[in-house]
Amino acid sequence: MSEDYEDDVEEGAPAPSKSGGKKKLIVLVVLPLLLIVGAAAGAYFTGLADPVLAMLGGGKGETAAASAPDPAKPLAPPVFYELPEMLVNLNPGQGRRPSHLKIKVRLELAAATDTPKIEAMLPRIVDSFQVYLRELRVEDLQGAAGMYRLREELMMRVNRVAAPAKINDVLFQDVLVQ
Repeated sequence: MSEDYEDDVEEGAPAPSKSGGKKKLIVLVVLPLLLIVGAAAGAYFTGLADPVLAMLGGGKGETAAASAPDPAKPLAPPVFYELPEMLVNLNPGQGRRPSHLKIKVRLELAAATDTPKIEAMLPRIVDSFQVYLRELRVEDLQGAAGMYRLREELMMRVNRVAAPAKINDVLFQDVLVQ
């Protein structure tokens, strides 16, 4: 029997070793296992696995269901606070004639208890708005994108000034550029 084995092996060729078996084990078992674990981790961290985990009764699905509002309980009506009308000169830029912006804004408050806090900080809120609005040009206010940027900037400023009161939205009542 050993003679048959010796006939199959050529002269000068290395004898088969067990390290080739280990390499095959790594390639055929460990590498796919690592790929599966990596894909599962990627799906979990990107949120793709949330529906599957919610069906299985674990993961983020439970916290989302626990924090969802009860449909039988009525939601509190929104609270609005109207700011005084503001008239500002816009930045004319190079060689342009001066323009004016007349704006009237309402703030949507997170809670009715925030109204006194807003009233106390009203001079700072108006000042913050005026400083920002005076630097705008007519081109900055054009189109839906311009109005969106204006809303976002005003909301950021009012939330910074009025903290800890929370403002949910800035609503434009009147915007006039002349």
